[in-house]
Amino acid sequence: MTDPQIVLTERVQQALARAFGPEHADADPLIRPSQFADFQANVAMSLAKRLRRAPREVAQEIADQLSDFPGTVEVSGPGFLNITLSDAWVTEQAKEMLADRRAGVGAATPPQRVVIDYSAPNAAKEMHVGHLRTTIVGDAMARVFEHLGNTVVRQNHLGDWGTPFGMLIEHLLDIGEETAVAQLEAGQGTEYYQAARVKFDSSESFKLRSRVRVTTLQSGDPETMRLWHVFMDATIRYFDKVYSMLGVTLTDDDIAGESMYNPMLAKTCDDLAAMGVATLSEGALCLFPPGFTGSDDKPLPLIVRKSDGGYGYASTDMAAIRYRVDDLKADRILYVVGADQALHFRMVFAAARQAGWLPDTVSAEHVQIGMMLGKDGRRFKTRSGESVKLTDLLQEAVDRAAAAIAERGYDDETKAEIAHAVGMGAVKYADLSISHDSEYVFDFDRMLAFSGNTGPYMQYATARIRSIFRKGGVDPADAHGPIVLGVPAERALALHLLGFGAVVEQVATLVEPHRLCAFLFETASLFSTFYEECPVLRDDVDADTRTSRLALCALTLRVLETGLDLLGVPVPDRM
Repeated sequence: MTDPQIVLTERVQQALARAFGPEHADADPLIRPSQFADFQANVAMSLAKRLRRAPREVAQEIADQLSDFPGTVEVSGPGFLNITLSDAWVTEQAKEMLADRRAGVGAATPPQRVVIDYSAPNAAKEMHVGHLRTTIVGDAMARVFEHLGNTVVRQNHLGDWGTPFGMLIEHLLDIGEETAVAQLEAGQGTEYYQAARVKFDSSESFKLRSRVRVTTLQSGDPETMRLWHVFMDATIRYFDKVYSMLGVTLTDDDIAGESMYNPMLAKTCDDLAAMGVATLSEGALCLFPPGFTGSDDKPLPLIVRKSDGGYGYASTDMAAIRYRVDDLKADRILYVVGADQALHFRMVFAAARQAGWLPDTVSAEHVQIGMMLGKDGRRFKTRSGESVKLTDLLQEAVDRAAAAIAERGYDDETKAEIAHAVGMGAVKYADLSISHDSEYVFDFDRMLAFSGNTGPYMQYATARIRSIFRKGGVDPADAHGPIVLGVPAERALALHLLGFGAVVEQVATLVEPHRLCAFLFETASLFSTFYEECPVLRDDVDADTRTSRLALCALTLRVLETGLDLLGVPVPDRM
């Protein structure tokens, strides 16, 4: 089974080579869906300028070289190629796709080791909405890469080390371990931090104790390390509750926080200095990767050791990138982090290449995450101006979903299951359906709507197909066809479905999960038209037509279920 646009690209490129010479074989045929045919190729318009010939003349020569094409090719307008595939070809490809358990999704060749750094909450404070997008986008990409046969190494780069932990551990001693653990497990990390901070700012004795505790923490004092583990274990249990609620695939085994890299930092700096890549500047050890200058036109430093001997984000990130290349054997590293860190990561990548720690054979990419905004267009916060707690936000999504289905006659257990799936699906799909680097307006009313490009609409479309099979007493796995495309709505749906595999591969290549959302929404829209125009179970439908349409329903269901699973969007059996 082959994606139509890939087939057309290859055929048109072959025609270009035959018509105008092999030097044109790699030209982009510029094939796009068309309202006048299945597809339109616009390559003749651009090629005509290079050949100094009329576009229609160039287009006709290309068309003449497509004589063995499975369909029709017509020259239109100033030089467009209108391409319509034959019904027989579309039918045959749909049959092959139906027989393929992976619904046309191939495997990466060769498979890669892909390291994905995502979520990364700060253990000193509570998870808030700012962590939602990186967690959702990163997890979707992990699912996509694994589905394509790659080895994915998830890295949850927790903020679990540094000077604030001195006062956090001292506060734990003041209130008692049991009280501290209960507070942290309940997701009250922000309140915990604020209480410690108030004491740090108002009490000289507490401040002194906190600073001494930082020293004992950094020296690895056993009792201090035990207290740090008490704090971290309780905090991680809360993080796990959030991950479980969201249905993301991160586990405790994926934690690779700042504390993990702490023992590597001195050697990282020493090695950079020894090779002459890092130099002292005003007492600080800095790298000056080429191409980065400040507002004063002076080279911009990446500080890996401060003048007081302390380390910062750049130190940890340089150690991490070295570890991910040398120890994790990464072929590709994705940092799913806020867009405001763009300059920092460009400098880290450049410095790592300068040091020889990031070879040309390894790709490092910053997957920029845009800011989440409220309906007022400002940073999403509570009315009092604080960051919204992530658990509160997710619970509100579930509660609103429960209210939306309250009158549908389900028992309490079923209603709770559906409400959770719809609430989480709405939040995740709304995020994934827009470009990850765009600013994103968080709007419950829009994301929980049962119409438009939303999670609930996609879930409903999938559940509706399942209901067809329940009513017909047929298992979707037993709907083998044969498929016969008798009316336009059937053909349009089948033709679209053939593009699924290519879209999944494109999502991995470009790291753009919104492309999969767009494809699935178009799938659901085309199925809705098919459902209205092509009765499946009605008494006046003959057996062959019923068999064919059930097969097309089964193929659509597999594409929607697979695609939504790759996005991490759950689909309830009933809506």
